[in-house]
Amino acid sequence: MDGDTYMDLKVRELLKEVQVDYSPSFAKLVGDTVSAIKDSIDKIPKDFKVRVILLCISMSLSRGVSRQIYLHNLLRTLVRIKWSSSSRSQNSIEIGGSYLLQNIAKPDVNVDLFVRLPKECFHEKDYLNYRYHAKRCLYLCLIRKYLESSPAFQKVGWSTFHNEARKPVLVVYPAVKPVDVPGFCVRLIPTATSLFNISKLSLKRNNIRALNQGTVLQPTPKYNSSILEDMFLEDAEFIKNSFLGWNELREASILLKVWARQRSSIYVHDCLNGFLISVILSFLMTRKQINRSMKAMQIIRVTLNFIVTSEFWSRGLYFPLEGQGAIPKEDRVQYKESFPVVICNPPANFNLAFRITRTAFTQLQDEAALTLKCMEKSKDGGFEDIFMTKIDHAAKYDYCMRLNLKGHSEIYASGFCLDDECWRLYEARVERILSQGFGDRTKFIRVIWRNTLAEWSVDNGLSVLDREPLLIGISVSSSEKAFRVVDIGPNAENKEEALEFRKFWGEKAELRRFKDGRIAESTVWESEQWKRHLILKIIAEHVLSRHLSLPKENIVVAVNQLDFSLLHGTEDPITYSGNLLGELELLSKRLRLIQDIPLRVSSVQPLDSAFRFTSVFPPEPHQLANEKINSLRLHKPIPSCIQPLEVVIQLEGSGNWPMDDIAIEKTKSAFLLQIGESLQKTWGMTCTATEDDVDVLMSGYAFRLKILHERGLSLLKREIGNDQVKRVPSADKKLFIHSQHASMINGLQSRYPIYGPVVRLAKRWIASHLLSACLVEEAVELLVAYLFLNSLPFHAPCSRITGFLRFLRLLSEYDWTFTAMVVDINNDLSQNDEKEINDNFSLSRKGHEENIKNISPAMFLATSYDKASEAWTSFSPSVLNLKRLVAYARSSANLLTKLIFQDQTNSYRWECLFRTPLNNYDAVILLHRDKLSYPQRLLFPSEVAYGKHVATGNPSKAFHPFLLPGDLKGSPEELRNKLLVDFDPLNFFVRDLEKEFSAMFRIWHDPLGGDAIGLTWNSYPSKKRSREEADEEGQDQISMLKSVGEIGKGFVRNIYFLKAPRLLK
Repeated sequence: MDGDTYMDLKVRELLKEVQVDYSPSFAKLVGDTVSAIKDSIDKIPKDFKVRVILLCISMSLSRGVSRQIYLHNLLRTLVRIKWSSSSRSQNSIEIGGSYLLQNIAKPDVNVDLFVRLPKECFHEKDYLNYRYHAKRCLYLCLIRKYLESSPAFQKVGWSTFHNEARKPVLVVYPAVKPVDVPGFCVRLIPTATSLFNISKLSLKRNNIRALNQGTVLQPTPKYNSSILEDMFLEDAEFIKNSFLGWNELREASILLKVWARQRSSIYVHDCLNGFLISVILSFLMTRKQINRSMKAMQIIRVTLNFIVTSEFWSRGLYFPLEGQGAIPKEDRVQYKESFPVVICNPPANFNLAFRITRTAFTQLQDEAALTLKCMEKSKDGGFEDIFMTKIDHAAKYDYCMRLNLKGHSEIYASGFCLDDECWRLYEARVERILSQGFGDRTKFIRVIWRNTLAEWSVDNGLSVLDREPLLIGISVSSSEKAFRVVDIGPNAENKEEALEFRKFWGEKAELRRFKDGRIAESTVWESEQWKRHLILKIIAEHVLSRHLSLPKENIVVAVNQLDFSLLHGTEDPITYSGNLLGELELLSKRLRLIQDIPLRVSSVQPLDSAFRFTSVFPPEPHQLANEKINSLRLHKPIPSCIQPLEVVIQLEGSGNWPMDDIAIEKTKSAFLLQIGESLQKTWGMTCTATEDDVDVLMSGYAFRLKILHERGLSLLKREIGNDQVKRVPSADKKLFIHSQHASMINGLQSRYPIYGPVVRLAKRWIASHLLSACLVEEAVELLVAYLFLNSLPFHAPCSRITGFLRFLRLLSEYDWTFTAMVVDINNDLSQNDEKEINDNFSLSRKGHEENIKNISPAMFLATSYDKASEAWTSFSPSVLNLKRLVAYARSSANLLTKLIFQDQTNSYRWECLFRTPLNNYDAVILLHRDKLSYPQRLLFPSEVAYGKHVATGNPSKAFHPFLLPGDLKGSPEELRNKLLVDFDPLNFFVRDLEKEFSAMFRIWHDPLGGDAIGLTWNSYPSKKRSREEADEEGQDQISMLKSVGEIGKGFVRNIYFLKAPRLLK
């Protein structure tokens, strides 16, 4: 099936899900609801008088000067609203919006009902000083009173028109609950057709008298547009004509709504909505850029391309209408000066897009461009990325901030409603301050305040609309710029600019002389290397506190809340990686200089993840692993264990190597012993040898040397037949694959500096939930690599929390059963390679319908060096283990998203991401924490308060993770002999359990520092058992657990039996 056909099938299925069936029953539901609304309105008595006191209570809009002026104008005239026969005519209420165009997109099934405001209720100058908005609201309050008394409605609530609090609307839910359209409601939207003289609402007019600078009245284009919008809301004939009889256009508009709703940064009050989507499609139709021969997806492609590239946006979109002249150039200039985006319909003579901000439109163009890339690069047309992937703030932006502004009086300092609402003005102010503070560090700053809650009521007034936090999304331009320590401002001789710089930065500004001799203003953000990702947070807190008088506790930035999981004691051990690479370079030089071996060392390559910055805990230099031990610094405990770091070396080519596999390995060992002796003799380096490895102690590190046999390497590179590849020694094959992987990941890390921290968080999460046995660390590195290499529909992440969230979502949402994950790090897979991978994947899934549990590998990870997914996921995770991984990832992703969005500053909630529930296991083994090789890596001490306590053990005195004072006496050689290389009691204990009980239970553990081991029983064939047999089997399990305690004597603290074995059906 080709990509276009697949896309069409998927689109058809999606449309079935989101389209509304405009059946007679649905039409009857709408008709009955609208009729009931009309009947309720008709019950309002004629000559109904509204008391001024009711008006004041309903519309306590503001404070200060603007409130005085606003209420003064209302109190001067007693508002008398009369319903004459003409004001209740059939034309005063009509259906509009998506229902009329038949392009409603589920799940938001609502019908817009336009209720025309009676002209008799308004004076000709009620467009001034918010009198129109007050009477509009009062009119809705009156209608609501009568709607609530009707049994035809279950609920009558309040909402706002595009988040504009000064323009509330009523939301009516019928008493009849339709099964096929759950959540159906009708929105009552007042219209002001022909109420005022349009010329009085032109862009340059001032209609809020309090808005002035001295004696000069300021224009109020947004206020005027807000009223004009109501005056021309019913005038949508140009849209109706476009959609008439054009099914593909309706489908395209529905799909565009689905596309926009998935993107929280654009389907919002200051950007895109369903109405504007229809307007843009209508404009494209009038310009003949789309036609009736196109399919829905073709129309979408044209629309997105138009949003991204069209020059119309710089001039404005003006609908050409027959029989009418073009809008004068002067008017067009006024529109562009007043609004960043202009969409104008000549009869209406106002900007339909007056709410769209410049930043919002830039985001819209970026999202459209990313979607077009998805269409081009994805073989299936990018359906999942375009329509099914949720692109919310948490996953889209590198940094998410919340400003808690409840009770912050500065928001209302100038009143609630000026030309624009105070909340929108505050959004713009926050954006300006952050833009100036961040400079070129950021690519996008998106400030959105969805402050009108669904449960908000006009009765509560507008002062309660600060309860929701203001959300800020920040996209970083690059890691290098974002983590920059020094910002250079204007030169000292530019007095005015320097004064502005100091005024903005305050005490952070300082005059500095730079290396090039320049003297300039600057700001310095002193930070340790491993804390550089906090610089943006520090800047944001400084400028927002300074210019908005916000306390720092009200500024919440999601940036460092997960750093605790990577700390080794009080700091991040990644700081040692730079020193480690330097020592590796020195070791490489020394190895190449060795001459007293038959074959010289030709290359040295690091294999350990610490060298590529993806190790959760790269080793700290150990005092006993130096060439010379002069005096021990005892300012902190000295560990008794040291991690070895694998390094692979290659020797010069030779035809004298033996052909036998065992002989080859013995020859390698001989070479390694000779290399160790040479290093020890020439540079005084301590070397320890085993049958398989040579460990070299140097500069505080333990390097484990391995040799990759050149014959095996050349054979693997040629790949000239399966028989020959099979004859390659398994050790060489493993080393080659590890070297290929290490080389590729190292290159990827250099391209994406944030890749390493994301991998480290992912590995820590996997281990903390006892899942490391399911997913080896190389597989985790490939999964995270896929995020960066296949970032669409996002940009590649530039922060650790965003990258970690995307990792969790990838793990939980990827279709592992029917889709291979291809990680093409160097972009060197050919079409033949891709075909081979697809063939291998199809072969692995052959017969999955018969027994899906036997699929292997369950997680198919293909790379250029492993096209059959044999290296890392061949045997694990199994299908059941993968389900466990997916379930944990989904739960953690949901929790992390909530923590980013919600007002959650409690560190415990963030810690829950790495706390695993032990009640999910059948038995739990608790270990002595002070017998772990690295007890300072333990995140949370484990305890069990349920199940049956089976065994208790005392700690052994044979091992201690730190050298005791008495151990630090003796010669340097004696001290080195006390250093344990690659000793981890947890790993040895797990190996013993697997060797002894692999048929009885599965073991789950945390190799990075956990003190708990989970056991799950292997299932047994089902058979009828008596109570006595069941009790006997339970006793067998307890006896087995006691045997486990004996094996781990001195290391095991407690064992708990939680659940009996499950039976296979």
